Amino acid sequence: MSDIVIQVSELSKQYRLGEISTGVLVRDLNRWWQKLRGRPDPYERIRDNYVTSAKSSPTATDVVLALENVSFEVRQGEVLGIIGRNGAGKSTLLKILSRVTSPTTGNIKVRGRLASLLEVGTGFHPELTGRENIFLNGAILGMSKADILKHFDEIVDFSGCGQFIDTPVKRYSSGMYVRLAFSVAAHLKTDILIVDEVLAVGDMEFQKKCLGRMGEVAKQGRSVLVVSHNMASISSLCSRAILIQKGGIIADGKVEEVVPLYLQSGAEQSGLFKPPPEEIPGNELVQLLSVEITQDGANCPCADVDIAKDVIIRISYRCLREGLQLYTAIWLKDSMGTVVLCSGNAPDFNSLEDPWWGKAHPVGVYCTEGRIAGNFLNYGRYLVTPIVGITPSKTQILLEDKISFDVHDTGSMRKTYFGHRIGVVHPPLPWQTERAPE
Repeated sequence: MSDIVIQVSELSKQYRLGEISTGVLVRDLNRWWQKLRGRPDPYERIRDNYVTSAKSSPTATDVVLALENVSFEVRQGEVLGIIGRNGAGKSTLLKILSRVTSPTTGNIKVRGRLASLLEVGTGFHPELTGRENIFLNGAILGMSKADILKHFDEIVDFSGCGQFIDTPVKRYSSGMYVRLAFSVAAHLKTDILIVDEVLAVGDMEFQKKCLGRMGEVAKQGRSVLVVSHNMASISSLCSRAILIQKGGIIADGKVEEVVPLYLQSGAEQSGLFKPPPEEIPGNELVQLLSVEITQDGANCPCADVDIAKDVIIRISYRCLREGLQLYTAIWLKDSMGTVVLCSGNAPDFNSLEDPWWGKAHPVGVYCTEGRIAGNFLNYGRYLVTPIVGITPSKTQILLEDKISFDVHDTGSMRKTYFGHRIGVVHPPLPWQTERAPE
């Protein structure tokens, strides 16, 4: 017997902009009749007046393909990560798999019982207590009362909501809501568990419990599909990942191969980010002009740097209003999305010796330069998020993972070992060996 539990073949989902059902059959028929007669839609929304004229017929621009020719398979016991930028089509795919909405074209075959947690409190009624919602949600997932009673204590204990289990969930915080909802979905005996980006609501301790629970679910031979923007969670939990971009799958393979592709998809790889004048990010206070990666001795930006030399990051920006106190900062991530460091010329990161710190910036263009010491980073790819803000800590511009660079190990630091070194940094620490007395 095949171990494939989900098979998706040439799946597409199309949405038409601006046209929805009126909710009443008589009105829908009236709309259709007026359209045949060439008359305006009697239930036209005000929004349509500036999107399209009432007499115009739908065009290609009125149609959005949320998914286009998506095909993949999920095997029993497999933990699959689905990643992609916002608007790529991830949630649409999960809604189709969960039968919340139907596909426009394509086929889906699911073998086994499926439970999904697509948003906080899916299947919960706010007026019912936590206890009542466990039974309600369990019934929605197709479980018998005996099954729910069997796992009831485990569900409550895992959620940490035992003290409030007989309180209406409308009084729960969003964290309590999602903890109880996830506990129900994770403990009831389904063959397939689908989890959207809902774990971000919980605290760090609960997120670790969720990751551990999903790992246990996979070991029991059940399949898990996870959508998350947390690449560390995807990397630790999943063995395989799918990267979706503009409604289509552009990569499907081992998680350690797909995650770097996702992180690099939005990054400049020339060592220089310099947008054209009409696309300069910013607002009426400040504009980000460029971000440059280089090293000592280099006459131009470079995306490939020597591990033994300092990495120089230059951020150029324009102050548009007199008297602002501006600061710049960066987030640095490795290829798996782990934040290596954050640094900047604000009080939290630097001393007050900078002659510009604490002083008002006249209108004009400025360049801030930061250095990462040589032999500090490990070899591999790193992504830079530039930040420009107004003190104290009022971020104005933040471009996540906007530029990347590769660190290459030339062997200058180590003379005897050239194997793979683990970790995101490997600074040369002082070590000393002495003979100890017997």
